[in-house]
Amino acid sequence: MSKISDLGEIIREFGPHLHDAPYDGWRADREIERMVPTHCPYCGMQCGLYLLVERGRVVGLEPRYDFPVNEGRLCPKGVTAYLQVHHPDRLLHPLIKRDGKFVRASWDEALDLVVARFREIQAKHGKDALAVYSGSSLTTEKTYLMGKFARVALGTRYVDYNGRLCMVSAAAANLKAFGVDRGSANPWSDIPLAEVLLIAGANCAETFPILNKFLWQQRDNGGRWIIVDPRQTPTARQGDIHLQLKPGTDVALANGLLHVIIEEGLTDDEFIADHTVGWDEVRSTVARYTPQVAAEITGVPAERIVAAARLYGRARTAMVFHARGIEHHSHGVNNALAYINLVLATGKIGAPGRGYGTITGQGNGQGGREHGQKADQLPGQRSISNPEHRRAICAVWGISEEDLPPAGVSVVEMFERMRRGEIRGLLSLCNNVMVSLPDTNTVRRTLEELDFYVCIDFFMSESARYADVVLPGTAWSEDEGVTTNGEGRVVKINRANDPPGEARHDWWIICEIARRLGRGKYFPFQSPRDIFEEIRLASRGGNADYYGMAWEKIEQNNGIFWPCPTPDHPGTPRMFEDHRFYHPDGRARFHAVEYEPPAETPDEEFPLILTTGRVVYQYLSGNQTRRIKFLVDQCPEPYVEIHPETARRLGIQDGERVRVRSRRGEGIFPALVTETIRPDTIFIPYHWPEPQAANLLTNPVLDPVSKIPEFKACAARIEKLKGGALPLYGATRKGASQSEA
Repeated sequence: MSKISDLGEIIREFGPHLHDAPYDGWRADREIERMVPTHCPYCGMQCGLYLLVERGRVVGLEPRYDFPVNEGRLCPKGVTAYLQVHHPDRLLHPLIKRDGKFVRASWDEALDLVVARFREIQAKHGKDALAVYSGSSLTTEKTYLMGKFARVALGTRYVDYNGRLCMVSAAAANLKAFGVDRGSANPWSDIPLAEVLLIAGANCAETFPILNKFLWQQRDNGGRWIIVDPRQTPTARQGDIHLQLKPGTDVALANGLLHVIIEEGLTDDEFIADHTVGWDEVRSTVARYTPQVAAEITGVPAERIVAAARLYGRARTAMVFHARGIEHHSHGVNNALAYINLVLATGKIGAPGRGYGTITGQGNGQGGREHGQKADQLPGQRSISNPEHRRAICAVWGISEEDLPPAGVSVVEMFERMRRGEIRGLLSLCNNVMVSLPDTNTVRRTLEELDFYVCIDFFMSESARYADVVLPGTAWSEDEGVTTNGEGRVVKINRANDPPGEARHDWWIICEIARRLGRGKYFPFQSPRDIFEEIRLASRGGNADYYGMAWEKIEQNNGIFWPCPTPDHPGTPRMFEDHRFYHPDGRARFHAVEYEPPAETPDEEFPLILTTGRVVYQYLSGNQTRRIKFLVDQCPEPYVEIHPETARRLGIQDGERVRVRSRRGEGIFPALVTETIRPDTIFIPYHWPEPQAANLLTNPVLDPVSKIPEFKACAARIEKLKGGALPLYGATRKGASQSEA
C-alpha cells in the first residue's frame, strides 16, 4: 500500500485553509498586554517588528523603527507573517500513520515509536542507515542542535540542511577566494556609498524588497546599477545597464567584463601584487574572452559588455552582489568565483562602498550553515575533515575523536543513497522536499520507499504527508534564540506566545529523542539560552566566532556582526578592512575559470531553456505563505513566462493554459506572454506543489563542489493543449501581472 494512499483525506483534514485573521479580526478596543520586539521569519533581511500579544495570543504587529535594516518597513510577507501563528492548520498533537492513515497519539507513544524504529534500523543496517535533514528558517540554537544530534545522538555521518538548495555555491566560492564564508563582506549600510552596483542573478525588488531601501539611497546619491539577469525583472527595469544573458553563461560574461577591464588599464595592480595569489593564470584565461566571444556565448551585445565593464572599472567605489540566479547551476561555484575575480582585480573590497556579497535567501541562511548542520562543517565554520577542528569540537562535546563521524554528503546525494537502500530512515525538521528538491517524481518515490520517516513541523506539508510519524513543532513566534541575517548580523528572536495544543518546542523534541536513545548526558539543555552558551564555546576560535556575544549584548546593539571573539569586542561589520584575508598567508585567491555550458542545453526535442525563481507574494516551498489569503489572492498559482515571439510561433495566447515538459516531468501552467523574458527562455516560479511544481521539470545534476542542483537551466518545451484553456485554481492573471509590477 502506498504511504500516501490517504492523500485526499489528509488534505481535507489538514488544510490548507486560507486565513485572514488570527481569530476574530482586529478591533480598536483590543487590550494589548505586550509588544514583543523580534524579527520577521522569512528572508535573510530579518526585518525588525513588534508582535502584539493579547491574552497569550499574537493578534497583530507594529512597525519597529529602531532596527536599522528596515526602519519600520515590511514587505507583503512580513506584514502578514503573524497570521500563521494561530492558523487553523497548525498541528496540535503527534500523529502516527497506521494502515495508511494518520491517527492521534500521545507524546510518549510517538517518541517511543521513533526511538524503537531508529534503534531497529541502526542495529540491522548500521549507524549511517539514518539521516537528518534540517532547515535554515530556524534559530541558530536549533541548527546547532541538529548537527550535534546527528553526530552524537545517532552517530550518523548523514546530516545536511536546506541551505544546500540556496546559497552553498556562494559559500564554497567565498571559502576558496577569501578563506571564510560570510555572505556579505560589508554591512548593507555601505551600499549607498557605492558609485556603481553590479547585481547578478538577484531580483531584489521581489525577493528582498526591503533591501531596495539601500539601493534607492544609492540612486539618490547619484549611483548607477548594472543588472545581470535573463529576465527583465523589476530590478533590471530600474537599472542603467541590463545584461540579459542566456541562463548558465555567467562565467563567459564575467570573464568578458574582466577582459575589458584589463585591456583598458582599470585593474588595481598594487592591490593585486600585495594581497592576492593566482592573478597571472586568470589574466591568461580571460584574454580569450573578448567582448565578441562573450557576446556569442551569452547573447549580450558586445558593446553593452564593454559599457558595463567601463562603468564598474572606472568607479571609485563599487559593490558586487549576486544570488541564486548565478548560484543555482552545475557550475555555480565557478560563476561566483568569476565575479569575485572582478572584485579582486579592481581592489574594490574592504572599505566603505567597496565590497562584495551574496544576497542570502532564507531567514537564517547564514547562521544555518555556520554551526554544524552542513554535511562537511562543524560549529564555528570549522571543517569536519580537519583533525585540529575535530579535536576542538570533541573537547566541547565530551566525546572521543573516533566517535565523531566523518563528513556526509549533500541532501540530493542523501536521497540517492535512500534510493539505493543505504539510508533507510530520515528525520526532518523545517523543510519540504516535495516542493524544494529537483525532479519531484523521483523524490516522491524515494519517500514512499523509506523504512521510516519522521517529520517535525508546525503545518502538514506536502512532504510530511509521506511520514510515518509527524511531531508538532513551533512557529517562529514561539521560539527564542538568534539568527544571522544576510549581512552577517546576529539578531535576537524573542518568544511572544506558547505553542498551541500539545505542540512542543523543536529543541525539546530533539533533546527528548536523544535522552530516550540513552544519549541525554550530551543534551542537558533546559532552554535555548543553554544551547547558545554552548555555541559560544564551540565556535570560539573558528571563523564564525560567537564567543564574545551574549543575548543581552545582541539586543542592546541591534545585532552583532561576527566574528566577535571577546566580550569587549564590538563585532565586525566590515570584513577585510586591513586587506588581510583568512587564508594562512593572508592573501585572497584568484581562480581561473572557463565557461562550460549547463548540463542540459536546448535541442530539437526540448528547444527552450527553463529557469525558475521566486515571486514577491510567496516564500520558498510555500508551506507558510500559501495559507495566507492575502498572499494567495495576489498570486494564487504559478505561471510560465513566454516571449511574444515564442508564443506566436507556438500559437499560444496570453492567459492560455499550456503544458510544459522536460525529460523528467510535466506540468500545466497559464501562459504569461511578456517581452521581459528572452525568446529562447521560459520562467516558472517554484513555490507550489504538484501538479504545478516547477521542480517536476528541473534537473537534479549537481555542481561538483557545492553539490547544489541546477535549478536555473534545463531543456524544456511548451505544448498547446487540446480543447483550449480552462482555469485550474482561479484568478492567475491577477497574480501573474502583479508579480511583474
